[in-house]
Amino acid sequence: MERFDVIVIGAGPGGYVAAIRSAQLGMKCAVIERESLGGICLNWGCIPTKALLKSAESYLTAIHGAEYGFSAENVGADIQAIVSRSRGVASTMSKGIEYLFKKNGVTVIKGEARLRNDGGHAVVDVALAEGGSAEYGAEHIIVATGARAASLPFAPIDGKKILGYRHALVPETLPSSMAVIGSGAIGSELAFFYASLGVDVTIIEFMDRILPLEDDEASAQLSRSFRKRGIKVMVSSAVKSVDTSGDGVVLKIDTKKGETELRADVVLSAVGVVPNTDNIGLDSLGIECVKGRIPVDGRYETSFKGVYAIGDVIATPALAHVASAEAINCVENIAGLAPAPVDYGIIPSCTYTCPQVASVGLNERTAKAKEIAYKVGKFPFTASGKATASGEREGFVKILADSETDRVLGASMVGENVTEMLSVISLAMKMNATCKDIMSVIFPHPTMSEAIMEAASAVHGEAVHI
Repeated sequence: MERFDVIVIGAGPGGYVAAIRSAQLGMKCAVIERESLGGICLNWGCIPTKALLKSAESYLTAIHGAEYGFSAENVGADIQAIVSRSRGVASTMSKGIEYLFKKNGVTVIKGEARLRNDGGHAVVDVALAEGGSAEYGAEHIIVATGARAASLPFAPIDGKKILGYRHALVPETLPSSMAVIGSGAIGSELAFFYASLGVDVTIIEFMDRILPLEDDEASAQLSRSFRKRGIKVMVSSAVKSVDTSGDGVVLKIDTKKGETELRADVVLSAVGVVPNTDNIGLDSLGIECVKGRIPVDGRYETSFKGVYAIGDVIATPALAHVASAEAINCVENIAGLAPAPVDYGIIPSCTYTCPQVASVGLNERTAKAKEIAYKVGKFPFTASGKATASGEREGFVKILADSETDRVLGASMVGENVTEMLSVISLAMKMNATCKDIMSVIFPHPTMSEAIMEAASAVHGEAVHI
């Protein structure tokens, strides 16, 4: 049995970061992956989705060129070319992970892993992709197996009429109409993509607003934007049944006004994800999941000594950047470096629609729920010179500050490229900065980011610029 200092199961944004950091700290490390390096994020999530969205945005710019003083003839969307570019981007990034593994001396084992208790020590049995099996041991084993698309019990994903995100990323042709169940980041982004290319899209959301975890005003702003683009939005609506027996799909939906029926060519199920914790041998180690997720301590160690878990398999936000932060923290704890804990109060959330939605820390709803006294400052992009010049005037920056200390508690943003601006607020929160501190920074003019300074100034009633 070949042995390592660290074995990582899964090569997604949690696993590959854990493997590379382990190697950087001088540990002999192996990573086991059954599919492509980079996991869902690089291959079927974050990265290829952004490539599709860039194509959609470019298409919209072309067909609305007259607004910017140019015209383009015979503009058409070639879905096969769009998908091909997206897959190429994913492949490039996956190869980048392979290069980093080679550079850092990480051993890659291709196959499916299963944990086993061998006399009180955890070992990993691998059904190798090339055939046969092998056994590996390590003092430290990190489970980073990620998650997969959830499915409604009455609407199982079949890849034909009921799609998961994987199917939605690689369409051979565009449907005429699509019903999207769920309006989180995945549902909203893919709704925007398909609608941009001419598909008749309806979003169905159980909660009373789309992007239900975001600030109420941010959700309302995106809802207005979607409706302007022709995307139908149904909130406070519950899908009760899905009939795929005919040519298309028929959904029966409970709304505030009673039951209604919706017909569409296909359904995109975007109702969340399920942790990949089944069939990986946790029972052999006596590790019991809670609602499918693995309990861990502050060092991400499970109840079985030497076995750790990070990312979507534990009860923390299922986001790529969270998994990567947990990976570094876990490995540095293993190496005895005693890193500061991951700060789950400063987790950025980003949705890459047009306009984009980004937030970190508290919003008004969560601040009220925690009974935290706050002040709020808001600056609309309609008052921004750069936004007006760019033709991107939708949205705003909204900052919350502690009523007594003026310390930044969080921010919500809607607008062009706000996901690139959000880290200013994250850094301010990390440094315990105040709105007065942000006001004292000279922001470049004209930029979209000036809205951060203006929103901070608005907290004190001192916004003066345009």
